[in-house]
Amino acid sequence: MKKALIFLMVFPCLQSLPAQPMYSDSLGVLKPQKDNIITLETILKIENLGTKINSELPELRPTISADGNLLFYICQNNPENTKHQEIRNSQDIWFSERDSSGKWTEGVHLGYPLNTYYFNAVYWISPDNNRILIRNAFIDGDYSGNGVSMCYLKKNGYWSKPDMLRIKNYAKYDRGRQNGASMANDGQTLLFYMSAESGGINNDLFVSFLENDGTWTEPKSLGKKINLKTYNETTPYLAPDGVTLYFSSNRPGGLGYMDIWKTRRLDKDWQKWSEPENLGSPINTEDMDTFFTLDAGGEYAYMSTGLDSYGESDIVRIKLLERERPDPVILVSGNVYNKKTNRPLSASLIYETLPDGNVAGNGLSNPSDGSFKMVLPYDKNYLIRAQADHFFAISENLNLDSLIKAGYKEIHKDLYLVPIEVGQVVRLNNVYFDFDKWNLRPESFVELDRVVKMLEENPAIEIEMSAHTDSRGSDEYNFNLSDNRAKSVVEYILLKGIAINRIISKGYGEIKPVVPNDTDENRQLNRRVEFTILKN
Repeated sequence: MKKALIFLMVFPCLQSLPAQPMYSDSLGVLKPQKDNIITLETILKIENLGTKINSELPELRPTISADGNLLFYICQNNPENTKHQEIRNSQDIWFSERDSSGKWTEGVHLGYPLNTYYFNAVYWISPDNNRILIRNAFIDGDYSGNGVSMCYLKKNGYWSKPDMLRIKNYAKYDRGRQNGASMANDGQTLLFYMSAESGGINNDLFVSFLENDGTWTEPKSLGKKINLKTYNETTPYLAPDGVTLYFSSNRPGGLGYMDIWKTRRLDKDWQKWSEPENLGSPINTEDMDTFFTLDAGGEYAYMSTGLDSYGESDIVRIKLLERERPDPVILVSGNVYNKKTNRPLSASLIYETLPDGNVAGNGLSNPSDGSFKMVLPYDKNYLIRAQADHFFAISENLNLDSLIKAGYKEIHKDLYLVPIEVGQVVRLNNVYFDFDKWNLRPESFVELDRVVKMLEENPAIEIEMSAHTDSRGSDEYNFNLSDNRAKSVVEYILLKGIAINRIISKGYGEIKPVVPNDTDENRQLNRRVEFTILKN
């Protein structure tokens, strides 16, 4: 009777239903094996986040940032909640930050425009911490119905009014009694749980993709292996690797009413999946286990639980076993700067795969200090760049396809934007030639197409395209090599329709080094292709 009462009390929002992990001998407790040997690999630690976050009230639906330092969650029935006296089981968004010592700060209630009269929740935090996806559809901050909305961090440290994502035919699929969403770290993949049946309780999982015009595609089912007929699939979470999916289901083989399952995407159409695996005890219990989420490191999961809690439900952190984790990724952090002034810039960020140039994800830099973070899976080469009006990006590249997946890594790489002004010099970091040759390699085309686009959008601009070498080799050899490479780049641009009088080529050999030619790293910096704006 008590379980039924709790279910009815929190039914307006499925995320309010607490998971209740329990320790077990097989995974959670040190258990002597034969010959009194203790197997340390079987330890799984569940850590309560403490009284600065958890209370005698239900704390629910944790959403953790990629770096693991920012946590949004729901607190139910708190007197500080918006319309607490008017709404039964009010659910508002709270947040906490982890300090340098690893301790969580006192939970803070978020005000308007994030918390409104309706049931509120954060579904996703972008890796750069500059965007959040929230529950419900809003138009310029005004409630508009079911759906999801995005908020952006402003320069004053406050969040913008939520604005709904335009999802094609969304209402056709969201007709049931429960719904929710999450987003992949790439910022261009949405996952939903909802029912197309009017008043339906059983949900299916769907995916939608960002279009070039900023709208989202019609939701698409994840297929029959994920969406079992007559069963309830909810709370999808796509891990940072972009292929490992965790979700909750009451399908056969579970330990309780709803369990957390893990599967891997096997194709680009989101229809082929590995056989879903139950994560087992203590993550799954005889009760409802939902809203599994991870930081980018993939080592820790966050859930809500009634186990040893201060109230009806608490937020906990779970250290995962190796078999429960997704593939490792790289977290790239840095700042965006104006190359001319070295001042930070607010900019959008794009990362593309090479050599195909497909956009693999997006981000934003912080409006105050230009800081950003992005999560990149292994096994691909990436071009990353910032973009802002009246600037040209100096792109950077990360070659991850040759790296062994040794584990989660964090690296720092700043990005620069060059103002489109006469005299400015732009280095093209992603133009490639084979050794001792001047034929362009295919992975250069993505970079050079950006130059073409800039020239098309700024018809008055004229540039000099130059190539440079390091000091090894004779002066004549270096001049000829650099001159031929510059000509190859110009020929590519002219073939794209740019007028011949707008671009000249020049090979400088070794005579214009940017650093001394005394180390391999410096010599690599001196081997470069760049252009100078001559007229605008």
